[in-house]
Amino acid sequence: MTLRTRGYAAMGPTSPLGPWEFDRREPGPNDVVVDISHCGLCHSDIHQTRGDWGAAIFPMVPGHEIVGTVSRLGSDVRAWQLGDVVGVGVFVDSCRRCEACLAGEEQYCEPGMSTTYNGYEQDGTTPTYGGYSERIVVDENYVLRIPSGMSLPAAAPLLCAGITTYSPIRHFGVRSGDRTAVVGLGGLGHMAVKLLKALGAETTVLSHSPGKRESALRLGADDFVDTSAPGAFEQHRRRFDFIIDAVSAAHDYGQYLDLLRRDGTMVLVGLPDRPSPLDAAKLTDRRRRLAGSVIGGIRETQEMLDFCAERGVTADIEMIPIQDVNDAYERTLRGDVRFRFVIDIATLAQS
Repeated sequence: MTLRTRGYAAMGPTSPLGPWEFDRREPGPNDVVVDISHCGLCHSDIHQTRGDWGAAIFPMVPGHEIVGTVSRLGSDVRAWQLGDVVGVGVFVDSCRRCEACLAGEEQYCEPGMSTTYNGYEQDGTTPTYGGYSERIVVDENYVLRIPSGMSLPAAAPLLCAGITTYSPIRHFGVRSGDRTAVVGLGGLGHMAVKLLKALGAETTVLSHSPGKRESALRLGADDFVDTSAPGAFEQHRRRFDFIIDAVSAAHDYGQYLDLLRRDGTMVLVGLPDRPSPLDAAKLTDRRRRLAGSVIGGIRETQEMLDFCAERGVTADIEMIPIQDVNDAYERTLRGDVRFRFVIDIATLAQS
């Protein structure tokens, strides 16, 4: 018996999102049903609903920054109880057998993880639908515990924006006192600033928008560099140990690599829509590294949530009713949000 579910969906790459009813799969013995209270709006939702990243599955219910409560348990579920406050992130399953999965790095599943939407379950035939909806069915092993006392709306973006920035910060060993920089101050960038400061790193925001200085300092940044100012890159050459680049527009990576010290690392977490130039000499000079990273595994995502709860880190959000989602998409594209939209799923009842 399937679960009839209300949500918002895009019918095709040129259509706006609107109300749509669909069937969730019947929960199996190891599944939980999560009644969704809030869902973050990620820039990737826009790319995928508009077909910017190639083949897409329509109708598409976006949303992979999901929080809610457990409302139903499969017969064999042991990790969860009814009423538990939980989260669901970018993926809902993986093969569980490959080297990456066995290492707790399910995001790099070799056969391919099952994305929370615009994908298929591991059977290869059941489509996945995301968090712009009233409920979701997920295997208990791919659900996260939201720490007690954490604001649910402000916690939702941690399931993507938070772990996307936390994972490389941890993987590349950023430590207290390191000289770090964040390129771009959007949904990802603002989380990077908060996480780096929570670790005790010296943190600078690099932005070509001088109007973001006040926001950067309010978020806790120690410094702000207006990269559009004459001589900005020359003035700050070889200053940083670590740079996290959260910009999703094509830009010259070489300019930022010049800002790294010897053995410095720059990590890309933004996804530009076209290739960006790179001069190999920028890497060979000072033995610099250019790396990429995407989200984190279940174990690391839980670690991130617990770290954020301990340090009082959540996202800066603007909450919206789901009826405003199309306007929120346009505002996101204009950069008119500080710093993440979160949908109040209770407003689905008004559709």
